[in-house]
Amino acid sequence: MISLAYAMGQQGGADGASGGFGAFLPLILMFAIFYFLLIRPQQKKAKQHKQLLSAIKKGDRVVTSGGLHGLVTGITEDVVTIEIAPKVRVKIARGSISGVTTRAQQ
Repeated sequence: MISLAYAMGQQGGADGASGGFGAFLPLILMFAIFYFLLIRPQQKKAKQHKQLLSAIKKGDRVVTSGGLHGLVTGITEDVVTIEIAPKVRVKIARGSISGVTTRAQQ
């Protein structure tokens, strides 16, 4: 009886070499799913936001991430000045602009 159990234990060791790659296959599939569902769309959205920020110019109407709506009156490399009411101007970080509502006419 003991020799029979020992013989059965040796037979399972032959499949262990092919099981190494099979163990990594679910991890590879999970990474691929995360890449296509989470990472890639986030990179695409960040690229679009960066293009939006670089295209802002005076006269554009913008919305900040805090919800302020205003007209762009001044731009530097990092700071944008927006007019939120007549004679009321606010300086905000360029990265806090979340969208452009209307573009300035050239």
